[in-house]
Amino acid sequence: MPIKSVSIDQIKIGPNRRSINGDKVEELKESIQANGLLNPITVDRKLNLIAGLHRLTACRLLGLEKIQCHVVDYEDADQARLAEIDENFIRNELKPLERAEMLLERQKILDRLGLMAKAGDNQHTLKTGRETISPPPKTNLEFAKEVGYSERSLQHDKQIAKDIHPEVKQKIKGTPIADVKTELLRIARAGSKERALAEQAEQALELAQAQTDKQLAQQQAKIAEQWRLRQQEAQLQAFKIAMAKREAKLAAKKAQPLVEQHQARKSTVVQGKKPWVNVGDEWMLNQQHLVYCGDTDSQQFMNLLPGNAALAIATLSPTWNHDYLVDEARVVAVVRSEGNIYNFCSRTRMPFQYELVLGNLYVGIFSRQSISKPQIPIHIEGVEGIVVYLLNMYTNPNNFVIAPFMGHGEILIACEKMGRTCFIGGENLELVSRGIIRWQEWSGKQAEKIGSS
Repeated sequence: MPIKSVSIDQIKIGPNRRSINGDKVEELKESIQANGLLNPITVDRKLNLIAGLHRLTACRLLGLEKIQCHVVDYEDADQARLAEIDENFIRNELKPLERAEMLLERQKILDRLGLMAKAGDNQHTLKTGRETISPPPKTNLEFAKEVGYSERSLQHDKQIAKDIHPEVKQKIKGTPIADVKTELLRIARAGSKERALAEQAEQALELAQAQTDKQLAQQQAKIAEQWRLRQQEAQLQAFKIAMAKREAKLAAKKAQPLVEQHQARKSTVVQGKKPWVNVGDEWMLNQQHLVYCGDTDSQQFMNLLPGNAALAIATLSPTWNHDYLVDEARVVAVVRSEGNIYNFCSRTRMPFQYELVLGNLYVGIFSRQSISKPQIPIHIEGVEGIVVYLLNMYTNPNNFVIAPFMGHGEILIACEKMGRTCFIGGENLELVSRGIIRWQEWSGKQAEKIGSS
């Protein structure tokens, strides 16, 4: 390929480029500054960029006006894109979702141009109806093996790219889940029944359109849309579960050293002394969280609640009098040790939805609304991890969360970290004291007493 020096401002960058990795650009800047551009970028005759976006970006940031380019002779935009995809596979570390989408796009280009290498093509040329291409393009399987992917891996990538709903893909991009192939596969396989029914309706739609049957076409289009929406909902839930699991594991991992540090330096305010809060006290934390000192099944605590909480997290106790939570929060999660949740259900007026097993704890989910049970196995250890999982699953930032038992302050601290507003309390004044102090130590802020009864 001929090499020529081209003005950086003249190079055109297409809309379907990969996102830029800032760390890689910085490395290239240092290398180019020290040694010059060792590997020219690749453009077509019209100066459309085919390969080398990171190199081009680095040169632009260095203030260079010109850049060395390989100029390839592609009359067809699809051929240029094919070369760009192959270049990216060879030169870049692609995220699993990126790789899957590129392989699917590569397949579509080969199919569209009729450039699939077949038995009988020699290794130097492949003739199409328009021109001769040398060397002939490889099938996706041949190409994948050449760059180190197995046939199984290729099939998984195809499933990820083809079966995940486009709206869900957009949610995944830029998140840590885009890097985890096993989670991507779980998401792709979620809503498989709905996807199959949508595809069936779409095929019927195409047939109706070919037969110019407008009424049937409209009917099948509506059916296909409904099933695609259900597929999207199932996959969005799978994505949310994947994110919640990841955040829960990180929280559990980080929590242990913090708990140990806290135990090692217990404040003298609570160590060996009476609690410094009194029954009926109300405390405000950072003008956001509210702590009530006293019985949380009392009218005084209920009067403090917002009435539209997203989630209530409670622990099961022998003296449970908290059925009112289902009227205060959209979802109520009751955490308990091993045992049969149905014994509890028989005594409560809260509508039971399903049970989760999170680590060694069991969580009953109650709501007046119908809530789909997660279909993906969940492996989480530690109370902190379980709390973070529940917050990720059933709340969004700025939502209200109710916690009628302080425990060791896990819910309060998690709400602070994750931008939720917590209404919490408890009769055990020592635990309430410790919870407030733990929040103060973590946040570096001071709790403020706002009232007492």
